Amino acid sequence: MLNREKAISRTSLVGIGANVALAALKAIFGAIAGSVAVVMDGVNNLSDALSSVVTLVGVKLAKRKPNNKHPFGYGRIEYFSAIIVAAIVLVAGCTALIEAIKSFFTKSVPEYSSYTFAIIAIAVAVKIALGFYFKKQGGKYNSDALVSSGKDALFDAVLSTSTIVGGIVAVFAGVSIDGVLGVIISFFIIKAGIEMLIESVDHIIGNRPDSEISRQIKATIGTIDGVLGAYDLVLHNYGPDRAIGSVHIEVPSTLNANEIHRLTQKVQRTVYEAFSVFLTVGIYSIDEARGEVRDRIFEITKKHEGVLGTHAFFLNDTEKFLSLDVLVDFSVADRDAFAEELKKEYAEVLPGYTFQVNFDVNYSD
Repeated sequence: MLNREKAISRTSLVGIGANVALAALKAIFGAIAGSVAVVMDGVNNLSDALSSVVTLVGVKLAKRKPNNKHPFGYGRIEYFSAIIVAAIVLVAGCTALIEAIKSFFTKSVPEYSSYTFAIIAIAVAVKIALGFYFKKQGGKYNSDALVSSGKDALFDAVLSTSTIVGGIVAVFAGVSIDGVLGVIISFFIIKAGIEMLIESVDHIIGNRPDSEISRQIKATIGTIDGVLGAYDLVLHNYGPDRAIGSVHIEVPSTLNANEIHRLTQKVQRTVYEAFSVFLTVGIYSIDEARGEVRDRIFEITKKHEGVLGTHAFFLNDTEKFLSLDVLVDFSVADRDAFAEELKKEYAEVLPGYTFQVNFDVNYSD
């Protein structure tokens, strides 16, 4: 099986070759026919080829080894390459729009030949094949740039089909809708570029971890003997297939330091072997004998709107102290006031106790 870098590089090279060939053929036959829509379709193919070049360079740079200056590596370069791809698509769309508007001031009707129709039809077939190939490889090797290129290629197939429609109208009705098609094509290209740009920027800002992955990690940790629960999972993404994070696990209060040390190492090793994610593991000590009090406190907490869960219950009867973590969503604006409200309700169950409420953010599912 090819490694990730080689697979993405090979896919990008296929895209470069196919798109350069299509761009050249469309430019030649579009110019002969006098069709701005066909020529702009060729320009779009050329931008797709350039996008593949950027993807190829990006994945090469992203594989550079970590160093003192960048200890987490260069994986996020791939996100910047995806932004450049989006910018290229936007420029191509704006250029196509300008040329399409200019075509409204010319009265000539394009002269399509059978060769022109054949070239466009071949282009549609090639773009469909490229689209599915790029999306499959992008999903398989977790490459946003390839997935975006795949979506763009499938969309190009639809747009190329529209130029065939324009050609048929020109041949049989003697009416040119070339400019209208050019404008429509341009707007769709611009829309695709904006969507690609937003998606790439979201990755750099910091997206919520994939729900399936985060749930699988928690479920895997939960199967390890000695772990009573896994919470507060945080994953920091430093490029595709490169993540570092942290998690808290609940363990019986009867475990000693050596047992906890072995358990946390097992959690780290198990998660890394299964998901290639390195986790720092924190501990919550749980006294299972106080389950009745814990259940009552959790019941009080969960009835409030905005509460997603509770954990890390710690009760010290000697010092009359209770602490717990409350997982809330972003609708809880005034957390200090909410904490005071919860403490008053807890006091009805444990009068004379001091309470500490720690609010957790729902960073992952």
